[in-house]
Amino acid sequence: MLYAPPPHIADMIQTIRQFLREELYPLERIYIPRGFKGAEEALAPLRQKVKKMGLWAPHMPKEYGGLGLSLTEFAYISEELGRSVFGHYVFNSAAPDIGNMELLLAHGSEEQKERWLKPLIAGEIRSCFSMTEPEHAGSNPVWMSTTAVREGDEYVINGHKWFSTSADGAAFTVVMAVTDPDAPKHRRASMIIVPTDNPGFVLEANTPVAGHVGEGYFTHGEVRFVNARVPVSNRIGEEGEGFILAQERLGPGRIHHTMRWIGIAERAFDLMCRYAVQRELAPGDPLSSRQIVRAWIAESRAEIDAARLLVLDTAARIDEQGAYAARNEISEIKFFVAGMLQRVLDRAIQVHGGLGVTDYTPLAYWYGHERAARIYDGADEVHKMVVARRILREYEKHVS
Repeated sequence: MLYAPPPHIADMIQTIRQFLREELYPLERIYIPRGFKGAEEALAPLRQKVKKMGLWAPHMPKEYGGLGLSLTEFAYISEELGRSVFGHYVFNSAAPDIGNMELLLAHGSEEQKERWLKPLIAGEIRSCFSMTEPEHAGSNPVWMSTTAVREGDEYVINGHKWFSTSADGAAFTVVMAVTDPDAPKHRRASMIIVPTDNPGFVLEANTPVAGHVGEGYFTHGEVRFVNARVPVSNRIGEEGEGFILAQERLGPGRIHHTMRWIGIAERAFDLMCRYAVQRELAPGDPLSSRQIVRAWIAESRAEIDAARLLVLDTAARIDEQGAYAARNEISEIKFFVAGMLQRVLDRAIQVHGGLGVTDYTPLAYWYGHERAARIYDGADEVHKMVVARRILREYEKHVS
């Protein structure tokens, strides 16, 4: 098998798979309709159980309480955790926390690591990331109006953000703000930590998504910064490095997302196949006997397998050569896997019929929330344009 997980990862996968099946799957039907607050009380002891199992924060170094897995090794784990709505959260490797952990680990000061990173890894606090603005196209991230004006040893931050995922209940946000409006466009902004108890941080609302406002971790917050004053020491990295750090954060983050999507697709595939052989259209006439259902199953299997190989190949290249060398692949996996996920979920729902659009399975939940996979983290169209442009540049060099 190409790209089979190494033995120590394979054993871990089996342990995680059993844990999800026994502990998390039963909670989904009960808690998806009730939201995060309804699930939080039941999930808290399971998070402690994961710690005792030695599987906590698998993406983090061992000296910080994680498992010290490489990006490629964690990719296998991310797929497995993606099979449950609660998987990444219970194992403390959910976005946006995972990206903020990696950001602070690589570029945070010792003070920032002590105050924010360590409790974040320990699961004592949550975080969010504030970048997208409702007034500007998210496909052009360098165009933003949020500013951080330096006054002595402080930044004064003003601006409006939305889709600050998990802002509800977060202890801090990492905000992208313009610190030098006259600099070249990719050197204008910086990343700055703003505690959510800062008087200038205002969580205006949890944005309704697919008919659900959400609560706690499962939310997308609309945030305003109103003369929010923070020390200059809250800046991550050097001034003007915001987009450089964002690009560095992007490669591993793309692996996390796409492997999670593959895990969702695998769960949807499993549900689809089980239902197809069990559901009868008439006595002795299972749904699986229909040619179109068999075609959907075959197409889904091929598409999931292809997506996995592409993502694992990209993860291996990032591990070996760095994110810049894999920039084309990083864009390719984004639109390829997002499209695959939407198709597989749609087929699974169609096979389930009316059941597929209820909350008795996680399919409708994923279909509503993961449709955004083709938008967030860079719209698919932008990634396709970027990949094609790079490919064509190479051909243009040889045109006489």
